[in-house]
Amino acid sequence: MHDTEMPLFPLRSVLFPDGHLPLRIFEPRYLDMVQRCHARGEPFGVIALTAGDEVRRREGEGFKAESFHDIGTLARIAQFERPQPGLIQIRARGAQRFRLLQSRRLSHGLWVGRLEPLADDAAVAVPEDLGAAALQLQDLMAGWAQRAAAEDLPVQPPCRWGDAGWLSNRWAELLPMPLEARQRLMALDNPLLRLELVVDRLDAIRRPASP
Repeated sequence: MHDTEMPLFPLRSVLFPDGHLPLRIFEPRYLDMVQRCHARGEPFGVIALTAGDEVRRREGEGFKAESFHDIGTLARIAQFERPQPGLIQIRARGAQRFRLLQSRRLSHGLWVGRLEPLADDAAVAVPEDLGAAALQLQDLMAGWAQRAAAEDLPVQPPCRWGDAGWLSNRWAELLPMPLEARQRLMALDNPLLRLELVVDRLDAIRRPASP
């Protein structure tokens, strides 16, 4: 990854490992990129924007500047559909996290970069005092399953209820929080600390407001 440039897809969202990412793609710079990645079975890098928009916007004689965080997640295409000319719909899954070492924008607007892979979360069991977070997510999923098709659910199998990294990532995707807070959670190397932080947020949401 260090010596090969990989295409980047800057978004106003954060992709976590094993996360579910549906995308509707219509910009020429991404249509070509996604087709090539799909044909070759290669991933692309998803990285959260710090400035600019997901769709290129004119500003003066050029385009509005785009910038992004330096830690992102590889996305692997799991489903590819072309419902009409000029539109591609994909479902991608988060894979390994990476650090962006260098980036450049090509003439047609696509960003590419040299990436350094980051280690996967260590296998850490969910402590007993945080186990309620797994039960709460299971309850949520049971409710979703009654209202939506399995492939549209925001949490996709395989489910690893006893794994602190997997459980913390799913709650970090779902809980309401600013993009910057979500990015900090994704960038954390300690899965147990990440789980403790998301459980704190979960408890704060569920806690009754003081009279």
